[in-house]
Amino acid sequence: MSVRIEKGVVYLEGRCMAEDAELLLVAIQENPQMRVDIAGMLRAHMAVVQVLLAFRPTIVGEASDKFLSRHVFGPLFLGDKMPKPA
Repeated sequence: MSVRIEKGVVYLEGRCMAEDAELLLVAIQENPQMRVDIAGMLRAHMAVVQVLLAFRPTIVGEASDKFLSRHVFGPLFLGDKMPKPA
């Protein structure tokens, strides 16, 4: 499993596969204030990304996958702080 839960934080680590989305979903549903740390995440299946998109938890860290950091997590979770395209 690539999902680890400790002290109110969900840690996504390594390659997060489709089956990890269910554990992530349950953790966020049980505690909507739960933060999600993506610093150790190498890859994420779209099912995991969809859970994050649907629930928009507080994200901590930056994914090592530059595509996810730049195109998914950056615009989604930084919102108005992101510079507007010219």
